[in-house]
Amino acid sequence: MSTGKTTLFYSFLIMVASLAVGMVIASRLDLTPASLAQGTPGAAPPMNSAPLSGPVDASTFRNIAKSMSPAVVNIRSTSKQRAQEMTEFFGGGTPNDDLLDRFFGGNQNRQRPQRPREQETQAAGTGFVINKSLGYILTNNHVVQDATKVEVNFLGEENDIYHDAKIVGRDPLTDSALIQLVDKKTDLIEVKFGDSAQMQPGDWVMAIGNPFGLAHTVSVGVISATARSFPIAEQRFADVLQTDAAINPGNSGGPLLNARGEVVGINTAIYTDSRQQGNIGIGFAIPINSVRELIPQLMTGKVARGVIGVQVTPVPADALSEFGLKERRGALVGAVSRGRPAAKAGIEPGDIILEFNGKAVKNRDELVATVVATRPGTTVPVKILRDKQEKTLSITVDELDLDDESNRVAEQRTSVEPDAEPSQGFGITMSALNAETARRLRAPADTQGVLVSDVEQGSPAFRAGVVRGDIITRVNRQQVRTPQEASRVLAAVPSGGTAFLLVVRGGQEQFFTVRKE
Repeated sequence: MSTGKTTLFYSFLIMVASLAVGMVIASRLDLTPASLAQGTPGAAPPMNSAPLSGPVDASTFRNIAKSMSPAVVNIRSTSKQRAQEMTEFFGGGTPNDDLLDRFFGGNQNRQRPQRPREQETQAAGTGFVINKSLGYILTNNHVVQDATKVEVNFLGEENDIYHDAKIVGRDPLTDSALIQLVDKKTDLIEVKFGDSAQMQPGDWVMAIGNPFGLAHTVSVGVISATARSFPIAEQRFADVLQTDAAINPGNSGGPLLNARGEVVGINTAIYTDSRQQGNIGIGFAIPINSVRELIPQLMTGKVARGVIGVQVTPVPADALSEFGLKERRGALVGAVSRGRPAAKAGIEPGDIILEFNGKAVKNRDELVATVVATRPGTTVPVKILRDKQEKTLSITVDELDLDDESNRVAEQRTSVEPDAEPSQGFGITMSALNAETARRLRAPADTQGVLVSDVEQGSPAFRAGVVRGDIITRVNRQQVRTPQEASRVLAAVPSGGTAFLLVVRGGQEQFFTVRKE
């Protein structure tokens, strides 16, 4: 399992699991060098929202497999990757080059590093026909991302018969992609859409796909859980369906069907342990409702997403009274990006967003889903809670650039030398901030505060996300300029109480709530 792109995706999955358990993309099956498994604008396709009812008998799944397998395709994608050829010991690009130069007197007698060269890698995945007249096929984004060539194979065709397809549109946030046959086929069969919002734990489902290159394989199980939080990009998550229907590498992009044979999900990933990378009864599918409404945009080649420029977290359940809340609701603003809509509207770290565009916000995930679904350029009212007072602001939604956002979120953490001004009950050590350190930490020139020089492993501050190199500017909304001043304010917080910390990290203000032990 390799490749930079899929490794990044794999690293997101590991964050959800324990150290011994990880998530594995259930899509790309290596056919050459090892890589992760892959496998006219209009209205959204209709869906059947009628309640699922009726018996499931011995012929139910046989009939679904017979009628829906012709609509499922095997996908073969080709991509170009950079490869580095090196020899053992004397190859180029190793950390020991300088030492070897000194020992042997230079590079004259050993092989020079080879320049990186491009090599083609093929991978396998699955897709399904959603429009037979136009030859549109839906699959996962990671099945075709960066592909230079995409081909599909239909049920009943020989393994070496593939039809060219082109990528029409992709959406990383739902891990969906739309491809289209280059040469139209006249005998296509298309799927029907069900309502993924109806699915409940215990409902029967069937997966059809191309696991390990075994084309048009059928597996049956149930919905194990709904609304599982699944990492899809830097600090962005999607709610997915969990199923015990067998999903393996190569299944990605294939349909998850209900007991009526309607698509309710796109199979995306599996949960596995360190000993194997196959199915252990925990698979995930993107709910089809999340993708169906995007199909008209995918047909145009671009999906426009809204963004307001905030990082939000759940409201801490043990700090409701400190915020002035009677019940847990809304989304806590942890950071506000400079120059983005939220900053222009006056939103600050520590605010709680209660309503967005007139709709009550239940939690962080609901806010994120509402914002990304809002058309860029739309001006909406946003109700916030600040210092226990409600306030309504007006925000004009911007367009999301996922690559730019990921680059800004992935800030480097700078190491600093520890000092000797510890806080009692929080697990942080603070030191004075000087101009040179502030510059190295990319803090604004006029920043006043104290430097976090150490964070105790497992402490409240550690669990809250505070790190070495953070600059604390306010504690419980009081400005602090020296370690002694910050220590006094923190000491005044009673045991079991909450401290609100406003910090500068990477030149950006962020808000943290830390419970004192």
